Amino acid sequence: MKRCEGIVKELTREQQKRYQRNILLPGVGMEGQKKLLRGGVLVVGTGGLGSPVAYYLAAAGVGRLGLVDADVVDLSNLQRQILHRTGDIGRPKVESARDKLVALNPDVQVEVFPERLSAASAVSLIERYDIVVDCTDNFATRFLLNETCLRLGKPFIYGGVLAFAGQVMTVMPGAGPCLRCIFPHEPDPHVPGCAELGVLGAVPGVIGTIQATEAIKYLLGLGDLLVGRLLTYDALSMTFYEVSIDRDSGCPACGQKAR
Repeated sequence: MKRCEGIVKELTREQQKRYQRNILLPGVGMEGQKKLLRGGVLVVGTGGLGSPVAYYLAAAGVGRLGLVDADVVDLSNLQRQILHRTGDIGRPKVESARDKLVALNPDVQVEVFPERLSAASAVSLIERYDIVVDCTDNFATRFLLNETCLRLGKPFIYGGVLAFAGQVMTVMPGAGPCLRCIFPHEPDPHVPGCAELGVLGAVPGVIGTIQATEAIKYLLGLGDLLVGRLLTYDALSMTFYEVSIDRDSGCPACGQKAR
């Protein structure tokens, strides 16, 4: 792959073969694949959601992936966090993830940040990428991502899972509602989550794959994103349903008072 000041000039024969099924798609072609190779995505969390997100972005040929996660691999993760293996137990998740992604696709530059996202680091991390994918498991971090992305004008793809269900929405600053239009306040910390109620391992696989699809569509400029549309998945009934979300003028993050 030849680059000149961040621009992909041409695809090698090997890349043309690797990405052939992308290139064949209407609206993608060689130029679309170059867009993906120029693209940068920050994936915050490399667990149940981050695993399929990062795998599919790397496989698609997104040129630069940033992985943020302070945790180490635990045996209890392996039921759903498919980036990691039994031999990775005790390793930093970002390092375990990087090894798998580079082995899958050496075209991809994987940047690792073995840290918990904080108010001090959020801006410097997020401003380096085109789009952010939320693969976290707590609302404090999600709200920080949401508000930093709004400030920087960066798209943000929210995903959440619990038990047999999950949901996804894409936040486009200035073009639709943000996460706090749906969740104005952080939920009560005593409300049980996946650690207490469990999660079917395949559910974050479904939701993470949708998040990856949204990020790829954004980089390509194709299709309709889940802006103002909360897509919910119920694995037990095997149904998807969509809830229209309007921007809340009183939202503490993107409403009139927040400006």
